[in-house]
Amino acid sequence: MPLLYYWRGDNYARDLDLGVAYHLNQPNPLLHEVEIGDSLWAFTRRPDGVYVLAAELVASAKTLNPKGYRYGPYRLWGDLRRSRYFQADGQPDVTMLIRRLSVRAGGDVLGRAFQGHAAVRRLTEADHRLLAAYAAEMPLEPRARLVPEERLEALLLAGDEAAVAALMRDEEPGLAEERRRYLMTEAVRRDRQHVEALRALYDGRCQICEWAPRARYGADVCEGHHVRWLSRGGQDDLSNMVLVCPNHHRVLHRVDAPFDFATGGFRVGQAIELLALVHHDIAA
Repeated sequence: MPLLYYWRGDNYARDLDLGVAYHLNQPNPLLHEVEIGDSLWAFTRRPDGVYVLAAELVASAKTLNPKGYRYGPYRLWGDLRRSRYFQADGQPDVTMLIRRLSVRAGGDVLGRAFQGHAAVRRLTEADHRLLAAYAAEMPLEPRARLVPEERLEALLLAGDEAAVAALMRDEEPGLAEERRRYLMTEAVRRDRQHVEALRALYDGRCQICEWAPRARYGADVCEGHHVRWLSRGGQDDLSNMVLVCPNHHRVLHRVDAPFDFATGGFRVGQAIELLALVHHDIAA
């Protein structure tokens, strides 16, 4: 079942500034009724008041947030290869298209019909086809470019500010300048400190499989992984990191495994890689 979501303009702009998240949080349980592979279409309002199509998130996973999470308990993750953010500038007003859909969007101001729980609406397959046809040739948002997270984490661990700066330059992520500067400087120092703190807390063991290279080989091999990727707006904070072995680290990145707070583990397809060792708080 496809869905339609009204993305408040300020929240959409912040998402672009901090690093496009490719996920959505909501208090409405309807968010979790979408099937894996179905689309959540989002529209927003530009600063000039024009309503435009913002994104199509093709669902890849559904997880739950910690109790009391400010944006609601339900989280939907978009497939990084299939989801799209659309360029808002120059896009025509989408109001009439939205009003043609099966959702009820009466009133003079379109956004007022999409408030609170009503911000998420069910769509029919006919609605989905109409939106897909409309967006078929639509330019993509150039700022919705992600930094390769594996490379970023490796460079942060190495403490190489010059290499992090080069990665930011070469990849041209659409980050606000303040966020870009933070990742190139302060995050380089903080990340190494956090990894050392995790290694001390867990005696160098992987939090998932409990592999203990320090005890067996006298070497620290396990690595810090950001639960919510830095390139997707995650904070460089100990509560956003776990210590994992290189094998689990590669898997978590390659399959884009989200963390599910309901189970206490990373969702890998239909399986869950549970954290066997948890001695610090992990925040959404």
